[in-house]
Amino acid sequence: MQTIGIITKHKNQRALETGIKLRDWLKERGLCVLCEEELATPLKLESFTKSEISEQADLIVVLGGDGTMLSIARHIKRSDLPILGVNLGGLGFLTAITLDELFQVMVEVLAGNFSLSPRMILKITLHRRDQPASNHYVLNDTVINKGAMARIIDLKTVIDGKLVNTFKADGLIFSTPTGSTGYSLSAGGPIIYPTLNSITVAPICPHTLTNRPLIVPPEVTIETTLTSTDSDDVFLTLDGQVGFSLKPLDKVTITRADHNISLVISPSKTYFEVLRNKLKWGERYQNLNL
Repeated sequence: MQTIGIITKHKNQRALETGIKLRDWLKERGLCVLCEEELATPLKLESFTKSEISEQADLIVVLGGDGTMLSIARHIKRSDLPILGVNLGGLGFLTAITLDELFQVMVEVLAGNFSLSPRMILKITLHRRDQPASNHYVLNDTVINKGAMARIIDLKTVIDGKLVNTFKADGLIFSTPTGSTGYSLSAGGPIIYPTLNSITVAPICPHTLTNRPLIVPPEVTIETTLTSTDSDDVFLTLDGQVGFSLKPLDKVTITRADHNISLVISPSKTYFEVLRNKLKWGERYQNLNL
């Protein structure tokens, strides 16, 4: 590894200070460092976009939280690019390495002593007037949902050309296993081990109570059309960070992307330990001293 990309949480002083220390540490070892403008400016370095960093780096270090990780994941199109997530706040699902572990873990990673957790990505295509309007990629989920004052919307959903249902609901969540602990979980979806390959379709507040989350194979093509002709306040959101307004008869196609995201596994925490801490499993019994 000769070229290291550093992505920091924007407008976070702790992330900026850590990024500067990491950059100096890497430079002392003769490595090339790529940074975004926020970190490059105080160091008087050339700045790079997220896409440029993802194309040129041999390793990306993310300093922040899960949101910072999601912001770079959408730009990565390479399955062979290791991503090391360092959490600077509360315990994260995607950034499970702590700040105290950073430099010790970096020594091991640069020496090639690390394991990767491959995570599937979803490709999202928005069709307008039967023509592809835009393509996007998500690590967690894509959501079609109505605005606060809008009525229940109708979403005709087809999988591999076969009608599943026209959901009458506040919206639909299409989630990867990585995103199963996010919005999908709050909508009643299952927790899916993150290295499995599947897509979860979870309705949001469905009008029919028998509508339940559905897990389908990753090879399928899912098509959802907004069939409500009187709905002007409907949105398509990507990983909860980027959004687009949908018009009646717009169609969203969801498929598995051709590439994965490769996360460096924490040497000190298992996935189940992260689940226990993040979701506070067993906490009530511990408080009762049982």
